[in-house]
Amino acid sequence: MDGTVLVADDDRTIRTVLTQALTRAGCKVHATSSLMTLMRWVDEGKGDLVISDVIMPDGNGLENLPLIQEKRPGMPVIVISAQNTIMTAIKANEAEAYDYLPKPFDLPDLMKRAARALDTKQKTSRSTASEPETTADDLPLIGRTAQMQALYRLIARILNADLSVLIAGESGTGKSLIGRVIHDFSDRRSLPFVRVTASDLTSVDSPAMILSKARGGSILLEEISDLDDEAQGRVVRMIDNLGENAPRIMATSQRDLREETDAGRMRADLFYRLNGVSIEVPSLRERVEDIPLLAEYFLARIEREGAQLRKLSDGALELARSYSWPGNVRQLENIIRRLVATSVETEIQKPEMNMALGDQPALDPQGIGAGDGKLAASVQAHLQRYFDLHGGVLPPSGLYQRILNEIEVPLIEIALDATAGNQAKCADLLGINRNTLRKKIVELDIRVTRRRKLM
Repeated sequence: MDGTVLVADDDRTIRTVLTQALTRAGCKVHATSSLMTLMRWVDEGKGDLVISDVIMPDGNGLENLPLIQEKRPGMPVIVISAQNTIMTAIKANEAEAYDYLPKPFDLPDLMKRAARALDTKQKTSRSTASEPETTADDLPLIGRTAQMQALYRLIARILNADLSVLIAGESGTGKSLIGRVIHDFSDRRSLPFVRVTASDLTSVDSPAMILSKARGGSILLEEISDLDDEAQGRVVRMIDNLGENAPRIMATSQRDLREETDAGRMRADLFYRLNGVSIEVPSLRERVEDIPLLAEYFLARIEREGAQLRKLSDGALELARSYSWPGNVRQLENIIRRLVATSVETEIQKPEMNMALGDQPALDPQGIGAGDGKLAASVQAHLQRYFDLHGGVLPPSGLYQRILNEIEVPLIEIALDATAGNQAKCADLLGINRNTLRKKIVELDIRVTRRRKLM
């Protein structure tokens, strides 16, 4: 490795580590804790590469990137930051950073990126549109894990690519949120963002109405695999006739669309039109190291909404990390809100977390009882999957009641719906005492809606 590297970070340990590593690799290094000093070196023509932190005592490193590009066109800048949010990655990308790494970073990985940066001339800085008025607090896409950092970088790279986007992931992972982020930080941000569900595609005029609303902005087709064949055909024809001023097409799906296509449930021509760029959103159990960060974020947001400040004990966090989170980030937020509302002490303890998790359905309900197999076989398969997800670690205690709740809640809800909310008829249908049914409705927090219905 050959060249002079300018390092700017207010952490003395990081400056020392980077200086030693880069020097051993053959580079000359100038290190500082001041952005003012860094910019003076840039003005003086020093350096072939900048490695800079974002938050510094005398300013924001990202805000200096345009100045560096103006004074030294083509000079690569690697941004390192402890602010592990999608906003940081997007800002770094928009400011023409050569690369972005979260703290704590992997030193060998940073050295490889630095070597590539020194060997590669940065392209001439492009003019960028004004930054949307938003804050990191608006975007709960946060995480330090490798999966989330890779997701951030991919989103940042494709913001203005003229390609359709397919966003896949389980329920509660934030697929629609990612679609919104892509729109809000793209060049289309001032144009409409239109969310489309199956109910919006019920007539032959639906595609024309959707395009009229979008006006060249972005269209997000939510849960594309839920569309029937007729609706899928309408989407295909809409995409094929976009014409000028075409909106960007994005779609989300909980199901594997390749499997859906192979099984004949998804039109192949629709799949190929949507699959320009594929984004896989990791489940929460794939990034349990992010749970403390997410919990802290939700606790802070709830406090800003007027609730008392709470925090999770180490034991509560440990228990949360061992849970399978079938509802993913959305389920985690709901649990945190419930704990804040019910906790008496400032610090939420492990027993409270255990009780909250014990009242949650532990299984993925999708597909139970589906197909030609018996219910018992489906339940057995899902139970085995639930145990397997814990990787040899026992699930939280109270499993028996959680499983009963998971079967009991939908059974009562469907029975109530079938009897139009008439509890006497519902109790008779289920074969239980009416008082028992009322007790179950209260305990399981089941909403009862009365309506007229032909029986």
